[in-house]
Amino acid sequence: MQILKEQSRLMLVIWGMLATTFLAALGLGRWSLAFVALATFALSLAPVLLASRLRIQLPLPFLAATSLFVFASIFMGEAFDFYERFWWWDLALHGSSAVGFGLIGFLFVFMLFEGDRFAAPPSAMAFITFCLAMTVGSIWEVFEYLMDQSFGLNMQKSGLDDTMGDLMVDAAGASIAALSGFLYLRGQSSGLLGRAIVQFIALNRRLYAKSRDRLRK
Repeated sequence: MQILKEQSRLMLVIWGMLATTFLAALGLGRWSLAFVALATFALSLAPVLLASRLRIQLPLPFLAATSLFVFASIFMGEAFDFYERFWWWDLALHGSSAVGFGLIGFLFVFMLFEGDRFAAPPSAMAFITFCLAMTVGSIWEVFEYLMDQSFGLNMQKSGLDDTMGDLMVDAAGASIAALSGFLYLRGQSSGLLGRAIVQFIALNRRLYAKSRDRLRK
């Protein structure tokens, strides 16, 4: 309970900082900073609104992690130029996003097959999870390239080296998510990511009807 309260406070602190920054930037005429703060706030709320529309319950740790990621990538990365100040900032965010998208991919694939070992054994589901996370990462790299070529931006930083470095970090994050899903299917749902999978499935049992016996154990 204490951890959940801390995560809830973290979300409130992030949203409060964004709201304060937005109002202060408006008062000072810093329109670009105001836009970044508002965009970050809107994107941090997007998972909550999307989950409500799809009638999905999101665990508080997921919401806290999503808000923190959006805050770190858009607000800190763009408004305070952390991408240039810290060489590892972009790599850390790429790796964490790959893990996140990998877990989302696993939960979606598991919902479709629900442990059908003939249609999709644990190894196949882990492989699909890896592929989904890598696909998202690759699409983002294509987006960066198109933005640089079309609008003269510098999202790729050092070009090919930046792209390949990002993809390798994406592969590492995707592998971690795939391994977590594989271990869950083998009944070894320990660790932070394993507990996240268990918590999400427990909150959305209607989507995992065949898994109820496992959840009761």
